[in-house]
Amino acid sequence: MEPLLNKAEPLNDAGLRAIAHMPTGSLRTLISDTLCKSFADADFMRVAVFLAEKSYDEGGCPIGAVIVDNRTGWILGKGHNTLVQENHPYNHGETSAIRDAGRIDFSQTTLYTSLSPCDVCATLLYMRGFSRVVVGDVTNASGNEEWLRQKGLRVDTLEDSHGIELYARFRREKPEQDLEDWKGLSSVPKN
Repeated sequence: MEPLLNKAEPLNDAGLRAIAHMPTGSLRTLISDTLCKSFADADFMRVAVFLAEKSYDEGGCPIGAVIVDNRTGWILGKGHNTLVQENHPYNHGETSAIRDAGRIDFSQTTLYTSLSPCDVCATLLYMRGFSRVVVGDVTNASGNEEWLRQKGLRVDTLEDSHGIELYARFRREKPEQDLEDWKGLSSVPKN
C-alpha cells in the first residue's frame, strides 16, 4: 500500500497535524520514507507543538515531544503531557514520548520538545543517552539546557512561535496547574 503523504506532495500544517495525532506504529501508512527523510528540524518541532496543542485541548499542560532516529529520520516515539488527563504526576511530553518509543537505544536519536525540559525529564534524557535535544520554547521556561550540554548532549533551541504563544496562554489561564506540573501539588497555594 502506498503511503498517503509522499515527497511529491507539499508538507503543510495539516499533514504535520495528522502525523502528530496518528499512532506512531501506524505512521508508515501515512508517510513515505522519502518524505520522512526530507523533514527539517522545524517540521519535527511543529509536530511536537501540535502534540502540545492536543494536551491543551484535553485540559492538560501544553507540552509535546517527538523522538526521531538520526539515521533514517523516522519518528520512533511521540507524546504529550497527561498530568491532568491521566491523573499522572510525571507523565510529561518527554516521558510520554520515551514510553511510546519503548526499550530502544536512544544514542542515535533526537528528542524535540515543545518546552524546556524539567529536572526529571532532563535527567531521563541524560540517563537514556540521547545524542541531541531540540527545545522549542525557552521564552516561557528554561534552565536545564546548560546542564544537558555539560552531560554531553547536544542541545539546540528552535523556538516555535505557535508553541510559545500556546504555553503563555496556558500559564495565564491555569497558573496553578502550571505550578503543579513543574513542582507538584505541594507547591500550589491552598485556598
